[in-house]
Amino acid sequence: MKKYFTIIITLSMVITASAQQSLFGGEQIVSPEIHANNSVTFKVNAPNAKEVKLAGEWMPSEGWTPGLASMQEDENGIWSFTTETLEPELYSYSFVIDGFKTTDPNNPFIVRDVASVMNIFIVGGQQADLYKVNNVPHGTVARRWYNSPSLDKTRRLTIYTPPGYENSSEKYPVLYLLHGAGGDEEAWITLGRTAQILDNLIAQGKAKPMIVVMPNGNVIQDAAPGEGTDGFYKPQFMVPKTMDGIYEASFPDIMKFVESNYRVKAEKASRAIAGLSMGGFHSLHISRYYPNTFDYVGLFSAAILPNQDVSHQVYQNIDGTLKAQLENGYQLYWIGMGKTDFLYDAGKQYREKLDSMEMKYTYRESEGGHIWRNWRVYLSEFVPLLFK
Repeated sequence: MKKYFTIIITLSMVITASAQQSLFGGEQIVSPEIHANNSVTFKVNAPNAKEVKLAGEWMPSEGWTPGLASMQEDENGIWSFTTETLEPELYSYSFVIDGFKTTDPNNPFIVRDVASVMNIFIVGGQQADLYKVNNVPHGTVARRWYNSPSLDKTRRLTIYTPPGYENSSEKYPVLYLLHGAGGDEEAWITLGRTAQILDNLIAQGKAKPMIVVMPNGNVIQDAAPGEGTDGFYKPQFMVPKTMDGIYEASFPDIMKFVESNYRVKAEKASRAIAGLSMGGFHSLHISRYYPNTFDYVGLFSAAILPNQDVSHQVYQNIDGTLKAQLENGYQLYWIGMGKTDFLYDAGKQYREKLDSMEMKYTYRESEGGHIWRNWRVYLSEFVPLLFK
């Protein structure tokens, strides 16, 4: 018995030593450090570097590229930079060390946007408090696999159920929330902070408890890169068959799974669909192709018309199906767009089409362009309007 006890103690010491290895190898640097006045200091240990710069999304950008700020080196090889006061928001950033872009080794909080990995931090207050985990009841986030006969695949989606779902017998309304090009079923829950936004809005009494379904809109995938049967591979901005009508036509497979496996109100008045960019495109065409299915539609920086070489039946008779959607009635058709979004003109032309049809909508124009900062705001404003 003593022999076995000795073996157990030895194994325990080995496992503990292995677990602690990363701690002992870490640096004692705080980065980022958010100050009382909401300025932020970044630091990185790079004693052999000739130049270190900080790339942050709050800086003036050059096209799609974030601005850069030069960091200063001290006598110990620590490079640092302190910002001006930042407005409350969730921000992403990275370092550029001698031309090599990398993450902050002292900040373990990162997100993936398409194939780019960035660190994040939150400057609290105002809108940004919705993106934080606060002391409120929390919903549940699950990754579920569903059968899609239309695509001949078993596919993965992310689903949020509101606080108390597991312990009640209540039926809930559903928001189908769709990602943009280069995204997948992970995009809204990570970059969009969907669970935090819903938890906080529900706790504040500003939104009704609801289920939020975040599918993968890339029909050639069964799941996000690294999460499906294709294994680990580099994500792409645009993959084949994302905007050719196949996803829209197959969307009832998702609804059937949700309405068969969750306590939902399976009726038009309790269904909403919204999405950003490509997901806005999908939301527009799904909602009109099935014109008596959704009472609430949200188009966030939406792409509008399919490419001219796409001939799928989903994109036939667009005006006729929009008219059917109008005649069937709906509660809310909500459109959000940034003033400098590259899709701004297309969105304007689409609103003119709706105006000519006397199809009512709510329009929200914001500063900035095609960015997550806008889409989180749009979600935060759209959700309280649902299921009234």
